[in-house]
Amino acid sequence: MADDKNGDAAAFAAAQIANVRDDPAGRLALASSIYDDPTGRRSQRPRFRRAALAFTRWMADRGVLNALDGARPGSSWWRAMNERLLRDSCEAFGRASGRPGSPSSDTVDHWTAFIAQPTARTWYRAHNASIVAAYLDHRDLAAGENRIERFFLNVVLARVLYAHALVAAPRLALGRIALGGPTLGDPRRGTVDFFLAMGRVLPDDYPADGELEDYLQLEHRLGRALDYAVIVPRLRPLYDWSARELDRPELSGLLVGDAPAYAWPPDDRQGWEPPRLAMVAKALRTLTAPR
Repeated sequence: MADDKNGDAAAFAAAQIANVRDDPAGRLALASSIYDDPTGRRSQRPRFRRAALAFTRWMADRGVLNALDGARPGSSWWRAMNERLLRDSCEAFGRASGRPGSPSSDTVDHWTAFIAQPTARTWYRAHNASIVAAYLDHRDLAAGENRIERFFLNVVLARVLYAHALVAAPRLALGRIALGGPTLGDPRRGTVDFFLAMGRVLPDDYPADGELEDYLQLEHRLGRALDYAVIVPRLRPLYDWSARELDRPELSGLLVGDAPAYAWPPDDRQGWEPPRLAMVAKALRTLTAPR
């Protein structure tokens, strides 16, 4: 990341984004650099790098961050979402490095709070606030994705909200085994890759083609158990809690009843109705039942 301190933090972030907009490897490097300590002191922040890079690396590998006019075009929606994540965190980094200017959005404040006090809860609040803001701001781009892609946008959102709840609302996330939540969801541990590296959820190639049912059958067994036995039964309290935690009441509206509805008709239940679960998944559902 360039260290020229001319200009305010928002302008600095905009320049950094412009330099990597059509360069997935550059986006990945920028995402990594944000976790450096601008003062040069030892910090807890680098320990959060793995979680951020797991998510960004998966996006880059899938090709969704590619240039739109390239041989393998990327996704307008995924590029915009990733750009919001990078811009907010980069602007907060700029402010921590001594650049002036008021925050361009309240999501930047969440990143500033994480930089000042790097904990699992402040990281999730910053990370998910930027993601949710992008979801809400770019519904028009989401509508341009095909049916399979739109379904999985809802799965990704539920997964990242749930990972946050493991740390910040473990009783909501895991019921009677809530004590394990902060450890399972800690972004400094490898276990969080299961939630944020979405390779077990989404197909490797973009855009996905074929039929939605084909992809549901291919989902990793543990991921299928997590989604249907643990996350789906608590979607309404999860979205409502996240809306309060992130101060984005509009987030609750992305669920209609108990059906995800982000760029998705809530009466289309394919994919959301729980399949016949294996005995292990049934036991997991009972063990983690909301209390």
